[in-house]
Amino acid sequence: MRSLHICYFAGLLILLFSIGACNNKKNKTNKPVVIKGLYSFGPEAALFIDCKTGKEYWTADSSAKLELQYSQLGFEKPYESVYIEVEGDMTPSEKEGPESAYDSTLTVRKLIRITKDIPGDICK
Repeated sequence: MRSLHICYFAGLLILLFSIGACNNKKNKTNKPVVIKGLYSFGPEAALFIDCKTGKEYWTADSSAKLELQYSQLGFEKPYESVYIEVEGDMTPSEKEGPESAYDSTLTVRKLIRITKDIPGDICK
């Protein structure tokens, strides 16, 4: 009977370590990266152009700061470009809705920098 309890306990430990290892891998792969580029916002879309690739992405602002700070820059008309640096990750865009026109969506986790001054040496 005692050996049955030991086997049960050992199996439980193995299961717990396995779950911990799986969670550890998940956190490493979903780590946000710093992305730099041009951002524009308007009534129908929030778009981002990556400075490195020139590729355009639909943008989701989970930080709730990007759209707010963009609006505080005081543009007279929508869709004026600004330079941003953000922490975020890319995910495949939804199959339905306006974002379906883009391969991927940039989900902003943290706003690092936003400015009207677009650095010519970084982004053209």
